[in-house]
Amino acid sequence: MPTRIKICGITRRDDAWQAAAAGAHAIGLMFYRKSPRYLPVDQAVSIRRALPPFMAAVAVFMDAEAAEVRAVAQQLRPDLLQFHGREPADFCAAFGLPYLKTIPMGGVEPAAYAAQYPTAAGFLLDSHAPGAAGGSGRAFDWTRVPAGLSAPLILAGGLTPDNVAEAVRRVRPYAVDVSSGVESSPGIKDAGLMQAFVKGVQRGDLE
Repeated sequence: MPTRIKICGITRRDDAWQAAAAGAHAIGLMFYRKSPRYLPVDQAVSIRRALPPFMAAVAVFMDAEAAEVRAVAQQLRPDLLQFHGREPADFCAAFGLPYLKTIPMGGVEPAAYAAQYPTAAGFLLDSHAPGAAGGSGRAFDWTRVPAGLSAPLILAGGLTPDNVAEAVRRVRPYAVDVSSGVESSPGIKDAGLMQAFVKGVQRGDLE
C-alpha cells in the first residue's frame, strides 16, 4: 500500500488545496495556542469546508482541556483527533472519534509508551521530548522505531523533500507527517515543496 501523507500545520485554504493537488491524503489543523500554526476554530472550519472529497482533516491538540476538544470536535467535525502532549488514554478516547497519539522520541521507550494507548488508531513518532511541542524540523534516529506496534505508525520529525524517500525506504511507515519541511515561513506552506515532498514519498515507495 502506498505510504500515506499528512501535511500538518495548515493555516490557509489555498495551502489546503495545494496539499490536496500535490497528492497529500490529510491535513493537520493546529489547536495548540502557543504554536505559530495555531488556528481559531472558525478559521479551521472554513478550511475544512473547502477541502475536496476524500481529503481527511486532523485536529491537533496538546494538553487541551476536555471542553475545548469537545467544542472543536463539534464545530469542525474532524476525521481524526491527534494528541501531542501528556494526555492519558482515557482522555484521548473520550470524544467518540478515532485518535492518533504522538510518541515523543526524545525521551521515552516507544513500545512501552505505545502500550499505554491500546485504543489509538495510530502512533505518530516525533523527535521532541516529553512535554515539548513538535514542529522543530529535527529528525530522530530512525533505528529507534519499534517493530510490532498495535496500530499503524506515522513517521514525523525533520522530514523534508530531501530525506523523505530515504525515510520511507528505511522505516516503511504507514504514513509520513510533515510541517516545517514544506514551509516558506511558519504556517505558510510552499506549493513546490509540498509537490517535491509527495514525489519523494512516491520515490521511496518505488525503491
